[in-house]
Amino acid sequence: MSERQWGTVREDYSPYGDAWHYFPYDHAHCRTYQWGEDGLGGISDFFQNLCFAVALWNGKDPVLKERLFGLGNNEGNHGEDVKELYYYLDNLPSHYYMEYLYKYPQQEFPYKKLLEENRNRSREEPEYEILDTGVFDKDEYFDVTISYAKQNARDIFIRIDIHNRYYKPAEITVLPTLWFYNRWSTDGQEKKPVITTRDGNSVRATHSRLGAYYLYFQPPKYTLFTENETNLEKVSGVPNKTPFVKDAFHEAVIRNNHLDALKQKRSGTKFAPVYHYSVGPGETESIYLRLSNRILENPFNGDPAMLFQSRKEEADAFYATILPANISREMAAVQRQALAGLLWSKQYYHYDVERWLTTSDGLSPVNAGKLNGRNHEWKHLKNQDIVAMPDKWEYPWYAAWDLAFQSIAMALVDPVFAKHQLLLIMREWYMKPDGQIPAYEWNFSDVNPPVQAWAALMVYRIEKERSGKGDVGFLKRIFQKLLINFTWWINRKDANGNNMFEGGFLGLDNIGVFNRSHSLGGEFQLEQADGTSWMGMYALNMMDMALEIAMKDDSFEDTATKFFEQFVLIAEALNEQGMWNEEDRFFYDTLSIAGSPVQLRIQSIVGLTTLFAVSIIEKKTLHKLTDFKKRITWFENYRLKNKRYWPNEEHSDGETILLSLVPQKKLISLLERLLNEAEFLSPGGIRALSKYHEENPYTINIGGVDYHIKYDPGDSTSDFFGGNSNWRGPVWIPINYLIIQSIRKFGKFYGEGLLVEYPAGSGEQLPLEQVADQLTGRVVSLFKKDITGSRPLHGKHNWFYQKPGNEHLLLFYEYFHGDTAHGLGASHQTGWTALVAELISELSKNETATTQSSVAASTTAK
Repeated sequence: MSERQWGTVREDYSPYGDAWHYFPYDHAHCRTYQWGEDGLGGISDFFQNLCFAVALWNGKDPVLKERLFGLGNNEGNHGEDVKELYYYLDNLPSHYYMEYLYKYPQQEFPYKKLLEENRNRSREEPEYEILDTGVFDKDEYFDVTISYAKQNARDIFIRIDIHNRYYKPAEITVLPTLWFYNRWSTDGQEKKPVITTRDGNSVRATHSRLGAYYLYFQPPKYTLFTENETNLEKVSGVPNKTPFVKDAFHEAVIRNNHLDALKQKRSGTKFAPVYHYSVGPGETESIYLRLSNRILENPFNGDPAMLFQSRKEEADAFYATILPANISREMAAVQRQALAGLLWSKQYYHYDVERWLTTSDGLSPVNAGKLNGRNHEWKHLKNQDIVAMPDKWEYPWYAAWDLAFQSIAMALVDPVFAKHQLLLIMREWYMKPDGQIPAYEWNFSDVNPPVQAWAALMVYRIEKERSGKGDVGFLKRIFQKLLINFTWWINRKDANGNNMFEGGFLGLDNIGVFNRSHSLGGEFQLEQADGTSWMGMYALNMMDMALEIAMKDDSFEDTATKFFEQFVLIAEALNEQGMWNEEDRFFYDTLSIAGSPVQLRIQSIVGLTTLFAVSIIEKKTLHKLTDFKKRITWFENYRLKNKRYWPNEEHSDGETILLSLVPQKKLISLLERLLNEAEFLSPGGIRALSKYHEENPYTINIGGVDYHIKYDPGDSTSDFFGGNSNWRGPVWIPINYLIIQSIRKFGKFYGEGLLVEYPAGSGEQLPLEQVADQLTGRVVSLFKKDITGSRPLHGKHNWFYQKPGNEHLLLFYEYFHGDTAHGLGASHQTGWTALVAELISELSKNETATTQSSVAASTTAK
């Protein structure tokens, strides 16, 4: 289940689209959701009819701990952010074994302190985190581990381990909670399901479509029933007709309100057995439950711990086949937690825009503002699928370009699901009829970089390398959808028809000197170096895909030619229409002011995206695809004869051809900046904006308004896009991954024939493939312990992660500080930060190849 349903667009029925104010955290306890559920370490069936999660109470908090707390966009000094400690420890593609750790303070949870301190801080100050509050300083907390072990697909054992980390006994109340997602209140045709008492240790949950499930549990202190219905009195001041509302467990357990009535109730749509423990110092209490579709007389027959042990061993065996054999135990643990987090991020996602626009949630009427507001042009979008989320708290909705990177990491562990995700986002109930792919829930019409074709090829190649067989059928299916999307880009994002593309912010949020998604007015027009580069990359990816398919089906040969020629035109536009600055030796966006072009001389990854469009064609491919060879040969001769731009370069052995947006001289110039530690190269990878702008901020006056940009290595000091994301200096792993793959491909072509200085100014010359390895090592180092046991990503909180029992715990942040390398942004962005798992595998593979080459050379010499 999601870690946050409140504060999302689909739960917002306000006229002004203010999701954070309309459905705040305080309402989440007592107000039913319209489009899904959330919970602590929770699971559900495929359509989220029946849900299970864990609720906790330490005897001091004002509410049950049913869900993770965090600040809304209007509350944090850097936008929304979860303020809890939780970790995805293990998972499998089949989910036959899953493990989740939550750290629950024994003192009163510092809700007020976190809220007030962050509100009082400026954007120039760091966020105030839960580890800064002092509640974890003396180990005065519980480790709550929730584990799932499947007997089969419809029979799941659940174990909840409560471990006291404190040196004194501590009280805790545990409510393993089973409930039905409330569809009956808003869907007149939905028959209300029911959970009923079966005996003292089991209940039956009956649903018209799901059938019957049984929750078996060990003897509790008592059991509670209520209804998953909104507490109208708390939400809108209307008196409740019954005490059996969504937050009744809070009132009963914490304030003793209606406790006897809930104990005596024998049915409802929400149920929990209640356990109360005084856990001794260093001791653990374990609770076993079983959720099954079978009637069982002895549900815990034997030792249930044995099943968990067996499933854990199976998980170990599975990862032994997935992870490289030659990596260290530490790196294997990083890979496994990254992939576990990725698998935990799979979530039921339900959003029917037309229904959302035209119906009420029972609290706010349908209103004109909403009908003409956010996403109103996406009425065709009817999503009800399992989708991998970027982060289940901060981003509990899919984002098109995040999903592309997630799929690459997912291909390591579950290539079938990875391919499914890439295809899903382009199905007719997602893709707009005109071919636009939905960007993300907050604005489906925003434009993300078109990385789906590249991701499809990466997933295809990862699977092919591992299995020995490429899924050409998958390439054919996705190619047809990508054709439609590519056409949308050509028709909608090349306003002048000159192969210079716009696109807006392109997922890079505040990287521009102004908001690139907003028009500056009639006389101003922005042509983007990255928009153009992304389209050059898209064209090459489509060509590569068509060539791969054409080796089995020659009907794709013509299409390969079409994309080859399209790429040549884009390369010409990028290099000859004013985006390259010869003085700076860098590519820039160009702003046309009343017809006069002005380069926006900002040294950022906008200019480095030009590296991403690179492909190598082998001559053996040309020999087989004669029509393709004939056509590109004619095209080359024609353009050279007429002194037109030509991007090809042939290898000295004549066996390969390089296609790239960046000619060799420009490539070398870009790499000089990229590999300079005073500019782009940081300890943890490539910065999004050059450190050059720390001492040299960029300013431009447009229409009488001054716009500024400077190097900003950490949390954003700009309020662009809510202020919780920063592309003005930090290290972003997906961009680093793209840079590494591109440099590696250049290196494969040039080999030892092209050496560059790494780092710039060091005097050491390396071939590009070794440069790619070095950059990979920097990114991987974010997660590595140094000689003191500290990991860069934990920053000032390393004291906590060096304590016994915490040394193995990792967070996968959204991005990383450009100078110190500590983690920032969403703390569980295993969506694309899980790419570190693929980078570790790649580094391992290259180290193996180097070792084998050295051994072979030594043997030959002897």
